[in-house]
Amino acid sequence: MREQPTGEPTTPEPATAGRGGKRAGRYAAVGGAAVGVAVTLAALLVATTGTTTGATGNGAEVGHRHATGAAPGRTRTVPITIARMRFQPAQIRVAAGTHLVLRLTNRDAMAHDLRLDTGQQTQMLAPDTSATLDAGVVTHDVDGWCTVPGHRAAGMTLTITATGTDAPAGTGSVGSTDPTGRLDLSADPPAGWTPRNAVLPPAPPGRVHRVKLHATEHRQQVAPGVGQTMWTFGGTAPGPTLRGKVGDRFVVTLVNDSHMGHSIDFHASSLAPDGPMRTIAPGQRLVYRFTAHHAGIWLYHCATQPMLMHIGNGMYGAVIIDPPGLRPVDREFVLVGSELYLGQPGSPAQLARMDGDRPDGWMFNGMAAQYQHAPLTARAGQRVRFWVLDAGPNDPLSFHLVGTQFDTVYKEGAWLLRPSADAGGSQALDLAPAQGGFVETVLPGPGRYPFIDHIMRHAQGGASGRLDVRP
Repeated sequence: MREQPTGEPTTPEPATAGRGGKRAGRYAAVGGAAVGVAVTLAALLVATTGTTTGATGNGAEVGHRHATGAAPGRTRTVPITIARMRFQPAQIRVAAGTHLVLRLTNRDAMAHDLRLDTGQQTQMLAPDTSATLDAGVVTHDVDGWCTVPGHRAAGMTLTITATGTDAPAGTGSVGSTDPTGRLDLSADPPAGWTPRNAVLPPAPPGRVHRVKLHATEHRQQVAPGVGQTMWTFGGTAPGPTLRGKVGDRFVVTLVNDSHMGHSIDFHASSLAPDGPMRTIAPGQRLVYRFTAHHAGIWLYHCATQPMLMHIGNGMYGAVIIDPPGLRPVDREFVLVGSELYLGQPGSPAQLARMDGDRPDGWMFNGMAAQYQHAPLTARAGQRVRFWVLDAGPNDPLSFHLVGTQFDTVYKEGAWLLRPSADAGGSQALDLAPAQGGFVETVLPGPGRYPFIDHIMRHAQGGASGRLDVRP
């Protein structure tokens, strides 16, 4: 007989972080050229034209001065690094009347230039070359961009702001988004940041799994250098990943430690929603019991209305129920895809963007581009399995691992592909919101393998990462 949920008050307990994993290294240089996944994506997504010409490696002056009548003030030189399809810094503040000199160094894997709307322009800079651009005396705001086709639209822009008070010499002001309003996915995460551990441990022993989830508000990194207060299960968005086998029993206690009503809906359960999925007030708890009758990767989420707002602000997670006879693999990862909506959680403006499907970015495991900055790892020849869930709340997902082909596909409880004599393969796992599955491949050799949501808008907006494969 199923136990009815209870609504007695509870003493709030501290939320657990539920985040793991050691922060991986930054982008390395191969042959002196940065080859982060954003660069790889740019090579895949943007058709570049033209030939790299006349780049100088000795800081020779390129361009000309402003044709202004202002008397020259002090000269300020600002170093600019070109990396990961971005100018760093992308925003520079100088006092009006300052004679500004920009020293650019291209650390990207492809050629770039810089053109200012006042007419000055560098030559095309090959990787690992530098040039100096004399911007002249700054009397007004100036915009700049890379002229390679598609690069400006992809976010390679720069803004020079003329102010009454100069910033310290040699520094620039870098915001969380570039001047076009896009997230700056190449920005460094803050000191002390750790990525969400995507490595999936095996199902715990026993046939009954007891879990306590606290509904809380928690601030976390949702993009490099961008913090956002999220509504969470267990202090993380997404919430903890639960795992078991067909026939296992789950006993989940939901404790509402937030300031608003919340609920929880497990797609892995099969029972009437009236009681266990009801909204509970702050300070209350309920017990949700269910038996896992079917295998798959299942969504759980807050079902309180407006459901779109609660899911869109982070109240979702995954339950993995292993198919009977699931074979072991060398490396197993879980990726929960979702959209990112910035702004005050629950505000009318944020909800309007959710209603209009206008996200600020896309994420795997709660942060845009986190596995660009902290790549996943494996070894050549290993069989890897990626469990993937689309938490939405609105957009589909198409998971692709660049440089590989999947010989195993399991989607929504069905084996679509297994290794066989006919040598069939798959290139992507396509999922609608609230759908999930897994894919497997044997890694062919060492290298850097980007993984993306192959809906290119999503990939460029943060649904991308990298798998570093060692010999």
